[in-house]
Amino acid sequence: MNTDLKISTVNAENAPQSAHRRYSQAVSLSGHQRLLFISGQIPADREGRVPDDAEGQVRLCWANLIAQLQAGGMDVANLVKVTVFLKRYEDRDINARVRFEVLGDHRPALSTIITDLYDPAWLLEIEAIAAA
Repeated sequence: MNTDLKISTVNAENAPQSAHRRYSQAVSLSGHQRLLFISGQIPADREGRVPDDAEGQVRLCWANLIAQLQAGGMDVANLVKVTVFLKRYEDRDINARVRFEVLGDHRPALSTIITDLYDPAWLLEIEAIAAA
């Protein structure tokens, strides 16, 4: 791991604060040697199977994101920006709970967008940027 990498959170006092302090409004990055841009990870396994339930899809999406991080020689501590695309507003709490489990105390910049997705069976997709 790059010991010169410094990821700092930025939260302007004169702007709205993050709900429940579970993410950073902005992230400052210095000393990085490389960036990893992770395409939208979908809730499907290697065989293309998609779980029927929201929690199963959320857990699989986060697992696929972690797999890409590991393949790039990184882990969740390297995440600087995460974007979650949710199909249904009502799944936001499930995603938040699993995200807290996955990220622990790490607080990357975060966006959650409610939108339609490429495959009608998918309830979410997650993309990210990591640095080392």
